[in-house]
Amino acid sequence: MAQIMYQGMKVMVNNVIERGKVGDEYITGERERLAFRKWTDGVTRQDHPTIIQVLLDNSKDRDIADNSMPNLIYFSREKSRTSHHNFKAGALNALLRVSAAMTNAPIVLTLDCDMFSNDPQTPHRVLCYFLDTKIQSELGYVQFPQRFRGIDKSDMYASENRHLFEINPWGMDGVLGPNHVGTGCFFSRRAFFGGPSKFLPPKNPQLGPNYVVDKPIQSPEVLELAHHVAACNYEKNSNWGLKIGVRYGSLVEDYFTGYRLQCEGWKSIFCNPDKPAFYGDSPINLIDVLNQTKRWAIGLLEVAFSKYSPITFGIKAIGPLMGLAYCQYAFWFIWSIPIITYAFLPQLALFNGLTIFPTVSEPWFLLYVFVFLGAYGEDLLDFYSTGVTFQKWWSDQRMWLIRGLSSFLFGATEFFFKSFGIATLGFNVTSKVLDEDQSKRYEQGSMEFGVPSPLFVPLTTAAIVNLAAFAWGHVEVFRGSNGLEGLLMQMLIAGFGIVNCIPIYEGIIRSDKGKFLQKLL
Repeated sequence: MAQIMYQGMKVMVNNVIERGKVGDEYITGERERLAFRKWTDGVTRQDHPTIIQVLLDNSKDRDIADNSMPNLIYFSREKSRTSHHNFKAGALNALLRVSAAMTNAPIVLTLDCDMFSNDPQTPHRVLCYFLDTKIQSELGYVQFPQRFRGIDKSDMYASENRHLFEINPWGMDGVLGPNHVGTGCFFSRRAFFGGPSKFLPPKNPQLGPNYVVDKPIQSPEVLELAHHVAACNYEKNSNWGLKIGVRYGSLVEDYFTGYRLQCEGWKSIFCNPDKPAFYGDSPINLIDVLNQTKRWAIGLLEVAFSKYSPITFGIKAIGPLMGLAYCQYAFWFIWSIPIITYAFLPQLALFNGLTIFPTVSEPWFLLYVFVFLGAYGEDLLDFYSTGVTFQKWWSDQRMWLIRGLSSFLFGATEFFFKSFGIATLGFNVTSKVLDEDQSKRYEQGSMEFGVPSPLFVPLTTAAIVNLAAFAWGHVEVFRGSNGLEGLLMQMLIAGFGIVNCIPIYEGIIRSDKGKFLQKLL
């Protein structure tokens, strides 16, 4: 019932925005009349007033078994062409203020719009932490890992991101707790208003975490306050986004907010039950995955080069272990340097018959083999500890190399261009809309490349260079100009690159709409 009401309201609002006016067919009762009373001709997606609609009222609405229904409120914050909008972080702060005005519940759940609850016992599990008197005073949030439905058996795009959503949070949980990953997180409302020992009150006391709302949610006073705090200019000359609420200053507001809360003294808990608490949708084409990672890389660099950089501010505030844990995210782009180097330098040396690694007979050769096998072996063990198959691990390490050649490189370039005032493409939202043909190819295990993009240029170049270098290496060996002993290491690296580029080669020779060359040109 609640889902049907919500979707119906969503359709109504979208239709009104498209038409620029409220049609009489939408005014079916007093609730709709109150909700749309501020809408006038000329309303657009970029310029419209606040809309707050109480769909379910806990004090009045009941289900078919005569049980009370939870409050359900549709909210769209005011937008104006003349005002600056902080995308998701600004929307979350507006939601924090409106929810404070209407109910002011002490615990807040953040959940992406494409995610849903998979376990009704999740709130009970969370309350066990928040009501524990031993940790209650310092517990800022409880983070659940992201889980996705409909992922193919090999997880070809590494959408599960086991390092980001499970392996690393496990390690951080042993210190101050995991970082916030944007969704599936229960916050103490108090955590948004300064550290455990330093409370920062909002300018309006009614928005404070300890204020008790003693009026019905549909009372004129409550609705008036809710509309007021959702206004575009409400945050002007305030601490919202700076010292209280979700923090501004980065495209990855989740990482930045969790990091800032821990720097203020809050701790977090990683909760990873056997039954996933939430499920969501993941991108099913490569360009969406790469654009998402590029946006993350840009947002992380915004933190890395700010006054709150984990390498300076972070290490001082939360200690070297947690500071370095956040650093390895903030400086993600650095991985593009060794990945690009190994994707091209040994191969170019092969073309010229040059040996840049120790020969097989030299002791140093064993060191290189040990480092390679040790690093990949340790990574594989980490994945096995989370119950992941070898196939999914291979997809993850392959996508790591692909991201290094594209997302990390382009993200860093876009960030530094932006820093010098050079125009960039700006904010990209990941599309998770399922196309029937794309879905079919995804189920068949074929990598989908999405739309044409410069991100594919270094991938194609690396695929061609590695294949050509591997072939030329054999020519050099047969010609006897340089023995296999001297070129073996470089040929192994080129061969490793070829194996990882198999989906690229498949995309080049395919004839369907998802073929690679069509997306490259």
